[in-house]
Amino acid sequence: MENEDIKILLVDDDPDIVEFVRYNLIREGYQVSIAYNGNEAIKKAKKVIPHLIILDVMMPEMDGIEACQKIRAIPELHHSVIAFLTARNEDYSQVAGFEAGADDYIHKPIKPKILVSKVKSLLRRFNTMTEKPNDVKNTISLQSITIDKEKYTVIFNNNNYILPKKEFELLALLASKPNKVFRREEILTSIWGDDVIVGDRTIDVHIRKIREKMELENIKTIKGVGYKYEE
Repeated sequence: MENEDIKILLVDDDPDIVEFVRYNLIREGYQVSIAYNGNEAIKKAKKVIPHLIILDVMMPEMDGIEACQKIRAIPELHHSVIAFLTARNEDYSQVAGFEAGADDYIHKPIKPKILVSKVKSLLRRFNTMTEKPNDVKNTISLQSITIDKEKYTVIFNNNNYILPKKEFELLALLASKPNKVFRREEILTSIWGDDVIVGDRTIDVHIRKIREKMELENIKTIKGVGYKYEE
């Protein structure tokens, strides 16, 4: 995909940051749309269907965390990569962002070369997510669960569920090979990528949420190793 075909939505309430980031992205040939708060971001995202959304955390009207959650609930935007643009480096902030469905962080202050490199890395992730090799099944069907990777839907015990992106991808990974134990390192690499730094707590939180939402007992914890989907 050529740069001029790639759509990026930039969301920040600081006009100076918006202009700085926009200038550097346009210089690389990307199409850049702008929003200045969470509500506007959701409307623009629905209209543009961007490949990448760069989203500030602290904004008026609706913060980035809530906006991210709402964007992740829109089926047409499931494949959009979301990166938070923030100066907040605390662990709790990053965990909250990943739980909301973010893929990565871009930290302020921003340096042009690092920004461009990070954006290219995030867009490679988009390409990976949307690739459809002939040998990859779009539907996982087991005894009690059916997972549709194209529609991002889950049917478990005859109940329908729409999970946030990371929870869905984590469940699909475990269910793709029933009874296989996925090590924590393998889960992190498969779901979050090598260039994203998250801790074991992030995996545990996502597993807990899946279990609670679906009353799912099939995901088993292998202490000190990882998780498996037991069929």
